[in-house]
Amino acid sequence: MSPRSAGGPEGGGAHPAREQTSAQSGAGGPEGAANRVPQRGLTLIEIMIVMTIVALVSGVAIAGSMQLPAARLRRSATMIASAVKVAYTRATATSRDLRLVMDLDQQKIWLEQSDIPMLVKSADSAATGGAEAITQAEKAAVEAGDRIIKGPPVPKPRFTAIEAYGFGDVETGKGGKTLQGGIKFRSVQTTHDDAPRRRGRAYLYFWPGGRTERASIQLRMGSEDDRSGILTVLVSPLTGKVTVKSGPAELEVPTDDDHASDRQDTGF
Repeated sequence: MSPRSAGGPEGGGAHPAREQTSAQSGAGGPEGAANRVPQRGLTLIEIMIVMTIVALVSGVAIAGSMQLPAARLRRSATMIASAVKVAYTRATATSRDLRLVMDLDQQKIWLEQSDIPMLVKSADSAATGGAEAITQAEKAAVEAGDRIIKGPPVPKPRFTAIEAYGFGDVETGKGGKTLQGGIKFRSVQTTHDDAPRRRGRAYLYFWPGGRTERASIQLRMGSEDDRSGILTVLVSPLTGKVTVKSGPAELEVPTDDDHASDRQDTGF
């Protein structure tokens, strides 16, 4: 017998390539099909459920981002109200004149205490109300007023920053409080101001015995024309009561002696 007939491809022996092909075809038979994991796509209902969940999560995230500025605006108004209460109470407890300093450029507030008693000066263009001028703008306004009205010099109270519940000296960086991020003063007007102040510094004075000034302190987020993004802190002169109102609220100017005397606290 020749080698070809014994084991070659033309002989009776099994060919290795044919055996491998046969094994592969056997694996794809009924037993192989039973071992395969069936695969399918998402149904329409499942897709709708996923889209609904995504929409809900996105809506909550957008609503939360819109509420953040409003919350900061309310916290800033609450901070100013707290400063008013601290100054009102401390002036009576220490029998010293105090003032709340509001820096409209730096968006900061702090408390200061006077070395001598003072009487506030109405319709003051320097914003200090008769106290010692601090900023260059205040000094220039005082000098202009002194040139108009000549007379003997009057000692002016000097105010220095105090540490009271964190409302300390902002100049040294050790105290004072800053408005929340993105919140700014829109305007401030008190009884001694001749007009609302929109830059520089504004002052709100407190005296022993439970007295302060009428004040309208407007805070804003966003543009000045957006009334929905404005809160006004109103201060009553007789009790120091603070009222927070939505939108801009201008200072209420007394129209007669009874109104100006504050015999009855109207809440503003």
